[in-house]
Amino acid sequence: MRFALFTHVPWPEGTDPAQIFAETIELAQCGEELGFHSIWLAEHHFSRYSLGSSSLVLAAGIAAKTERIRVGTAVLIPTLNNPIKLAEDAATVDAVSNGRLDVGFGRGTFGYEYGGFNIDESESQRRFQESIKIILGLWTTPEFSYDGEFWQVNKLNLAPPPTQKPHPPVYIAATRTLETLEFLIDSGYGLCIAVVQDTAPALELCRRYLELSKERGRQATLSDVPFFRYFYVAETEEQARKDTEPHLRWVLDIMQWRQNFREGSEVPFSIDDWRRSRAGPPMSYDTMLENRAFVGDPRRCVEKIRELQAQGVEYFGCNFDFGGIDHAKVMRSMELFSKEVMPHFAYQATAMPKSGADKYNGLMPI
Repeated sequence: MRFALFTHVPWPEGTDPAQIFAETIELAQCGEELGFHSIWLAEHHFSRYSLGSSSLVLAAGIAAKTERIRVGTAVLIPTLNNPIKLAEDAATVDAVSNGRLDVGFGRGTFGYEYGGFNIDESESQRRFQESIKIILGLWTTPEFSYDGEFWQVNKLNLAPPPTQKPHPPVYIAATRTLETLEFLIDSGYGLCIAVVQDTAPALELCRRYLELSKERGRQATLSDVPFFRYFYVAETEEQARKDTEPHLRWVLDIMQWRQNFREGSEVPFSIDDWRRSRAGPPMSYDTMLENRAFVGDPRRCVEKIRELQAQGVEYFGCNFDFGGIDHAKVMRSMELFSKEVMPHFAYQATAMPKSGADKYNGLMPI
């Protein structure tokens, strides 16, 4: 079984972005030392929920400070970017990292992000598929041309080309949209499971992925599907709950609050003011533990991961860093995970060697 790190790079009130970025890089360095296979970064805009607006820039910073751990995007939002520039930036990070980049794409979720870029959200599926076709074309084809609905490309040569051949591994985040799932299967890309999906429907999505792949004549397993969960391990159940409850509540509240914005965002306002004024009860911390978060002592965390493994999951991603939880506690939890959880899964602490990267290009044998 392979283990990964994931972070939205959260920005609660009273915290400093420069320090958060420095701690995120340290998270990756510690993860490399402890034997994590990869670290994945989200892209979001205009929100304290995430400082991932330029996630490839942060990925390059991580690549410069590490040697083995793979660096992934979960996810880039091509609909909010120029696909030509995105292809260039990703190829540059692939070179800077010496072929350690994994690229996940997704359509994003909140309307104010699309509104901030003055992009019609109803066009997102068509823009998404067209942008990815252009990015992959630029990565693999000299003198690439494309005449699409939103973008036209005329005989472009990417400089630099990707280090991994034919291109970095590509993943697509899918939820309930059948069209997205069909697109990633037909294109030969991999699936990734977002941390914000409840576990039961996420596993059902994995089953649909396997069934639909078989129907369409493609061989697929869950061994290369990153399955991300909020995660925290402490010496005792009581300590794990004490350390995480206010921070998981912040995650729940900021997600709920963000849904109210069609323009602007919550950044200039106080979450405490919103909490006092909102209608209805807050979302439940215990519901979060039941559906999205693996929190507990080592024994409990091993049990939860084994339940996923029994469903075929072999690539598990831990979001230790959520809701402004103290950085020292995050580091201690990661160390405890490496000592008390990893060994139960016969995990070999090695990153994918550059020479083996081609094995994962496309992620599914065709």
